[in-house]
Amino acid sequence: MSNQKADPNKQQWEDSEFPVVCETCLGDNPYVRMTRDSYGKECKICSRPFTVFRWLPGTNMRYKKTEICLTCAKLKNVCQTCVLDLQYGLPVQVRDQALNVESEAPNSDVNRQYFAQNIAGKDISTSNYDPAKASPENRDMLRRLARNEPYYKRNRPHICSFFVKGECTRGVECPYRHELPGGDSELAQQNIKDRYYGNNDPVANKMLSRVRSTGSSLNPPEDKSIASLFVTGVDEEITENDFRQYFCVFGQIKSVVVVHRSKCAFINFATRSAAELAAQRVGDTGLNIKNRPLRVAWGKARPKGPKSDTNKPCEWFTLQTNQLKEETKRAMLIEICI
Repeated sequence: MSNQKADPNKQQWEDSEFPVVCETCLGDNPYVRMTRDSYGKECKICSRPFTVFRWLPGTNMRYKKTEICLTCAKLKNVCQTCVLDLQYGLPVQVRDQALNVESEAPNSDVNRQYFAQNIAGKDISTSNYDPAKASPENRDMLRRLARNEPYYKRNRPHICSFFVKGECTRGVECPYRHELPGGDSELAQQNIKDRYYGNNDPVANKMLSRVRSTGSSLNPPEDKSIASLFVTGVDEEITENDFRQYFCVFGQIKSVVVVHRSKCAFINFATRSAAELAAQRVGDTGLNIKNRPLRVAWGKARPKGPKSDTNKPCEWFTLQTNQLKEETKRAMLIEICI
């Protein structure tokens, strides 16, 4: 201990009592047992030794640990493990672009450690990430992209490399996932520094490109028979009556179908003009019911053919559910593995 106090650099080493992590990385178990290793590793951003915490977020999950120091995490208001924004659950690049915030942390290896030492122990303000400072368009983008609930699938074990090669002999005892890798290869080539500084983050680029491609999703479809809106992100507190009270001002509603199990709803208007008016209003101001931001898109056309007369409601519901599954698959492409 005396040697540590004699070295001025070691005096700046970080010793924390508890990590700053997001709810997803912490896991769904309210009783988490952590191991604490003082100065157990170098921060992947500032290269200073810091206190490393390690824990198991849940059953059949992989062990998680802190990757960056507490000072660097507070500076960017991110999780010490996944390096995602603590308020929105988004990559830093997406959040900073929406809020028009420029990074204050230096990128060079020469002065970033000195910068971290000077800022350690000071009161770090997060006012730069206040959504009230963003434009209405950017606030709407944050509302649509923000994760409203934990995504625990991000804590699953990594894929077994021996299984991919066809050489794994452990079977059900293997602690890794036995499935073939899929998705975008760019998403698998991430590094924490790019994610932290918001430079060329493939996950952020994927999300931003998706926003640009879906920016016109509420434009009326060419099929004039479509007079329904498809809503996702519906939780248990939002009822059919809530949707009727919100959308009744746009015109007569034929029916409202709420499926809490799939977290979706279908608003079926009696006329196409009422549906267009509702879509225009939602596209301008967004849909927020009971302080819950919801995503809205036009419904699909009902299937045509001999079977459409007998099983029309069932087939139409299946078609809309498939639309929800496609959106879920696109969301899973941004899964971040630490």
